[in-house]
Amino acid sequence: MSLGKKEQENMDKDLELAEQEQEIPEEIERKREIGKLRTGYTTGTSAAAAAKGALSALITGSTIDRVRISLPKQKTAELNIAWTKLKPSVSATCGVIKDAGDDPDVTHGAEICATVSFTDQAGTIAIEGGMGVGRVTKPGLGLNIGQAAINSVPTKMIERAVEELALKQLNKRGISVIISVPRGEEIAKKTDNPRLGIIGGISILGTTGIVVPYSTASFAASIRQSLDVAVAMGSDTVVLTTGGRSEDFAKELFRRLMPEHSFVQMGDFAGYSIKQCANKKVRKAIIAGFIGKLTKMAMGVKQTHVKGSNVSMEFLAQVAQECTSSLSIIAEVKNANTARHVSEIIDNKSVTGFYNRLCKKVCEQMQEYSGGKLQLEVIMFRFDGNIYGKYGTHKI
Repeated sequence: MSLGKKEQENMDKDLELAEQEQEIPEEIERKREIGKLRTGYTTGTSAAAAAKGALSALITGSTIDRVRISLPKQKTAELNIAWTKLKPSVSATCGVIKDAGDDPDVTHGAEICATVSFTDQAGTIAIEGGMGVGRVTKPGLGLNIGQAAINSVPTKMIERAVEELALKQLNKRGISVIISVPRGEEIAKKTDNPRLGIIGGISILGTTGIVVPYSTASFAASIRQSLDVAVAMGSDTVVLTTGGRSEDFAKELFRRLMPEHSFVQMGDFAGYSIKQCANKKVRKAIIAGFIGKLTKMAMGVKQTHVKGSNVSMEFLAQVAQECTSSLSIIAEVKNANTARHVSEIIDNKSVTGFYNRLCKKVCEQMQEYSGGKLQLEVIMFRFDGNIYGKYGTHKI
């Protein structure tokens, strides 16, 4: 379903916000600035290439090493076929090695396979997931429960690849395509699939067919998808964490109160995530993290990675000044090396109220993106998992 003009404009604005917040390693940023980042291909593109290679082998009885497929937006791509197994007149299977370019994609190097055979259902192209392709068990993903996690764009790409080779054959018989990923179940443990209710393997994804390294759009889409599942499952409260460690601590804190799908890793995309929560009518968002990232949010810095937004010791000294009149403590904070160093000073000097005040400032900054539509709570963890401070707001 295509977006209306107004919806597309709003999405573009939201993605601009996400772009400001995106964390990119300095080496990657340098390569991007000079146009040296290498793009790759999605799992959907890899699956379509494998399907076309296998179908070609089944029809001709001979194997090919490379295949050209159609991508969305009238583009094409050529991919290598890693191997082919042919059972003449019965079936053919091809493997394609997924190449994500310079993107840190966990599916990079995965073997994406397609097994193709003819059926007696004339005119039909049946696409199914095999070993290593996940199954949908929760609503909110745009796929039916029980269905293989092959999204709509890859499905259309596979169908087109089949039609390009076998339009005449389809007049008399059908074609079955089974997509499999031998290490899919293992790889899926490193993705959001388990929390989204996609069980048993990875998803076959892609909207353009091309992987753009460190794509803001793909991370943003992951956040939206996680929120969609939480809402579809009936959760009106979500926990937004800055990473895996803060999520582990948050899960321990809320393990009896919050289901797995209520936890969303927002990374550095704090403002974007809060805005999406408001858009999707979530009632309450809990932000959980450590002093470094939360300080940057409190400063009003939307881009929370170090390259774009160093923690200001002047800012932390100002917060300390609001909690104590000791000039020596304030001076120590100003001269601290890191936010963690500041926490050591605050603890050693027994300054009360500092962390709660910092959490309050995070709430005040993030409220800007909620438009007053969300209850917000901020929890700052110590590095041992205990809580430094917290602060909550009520819906306006």
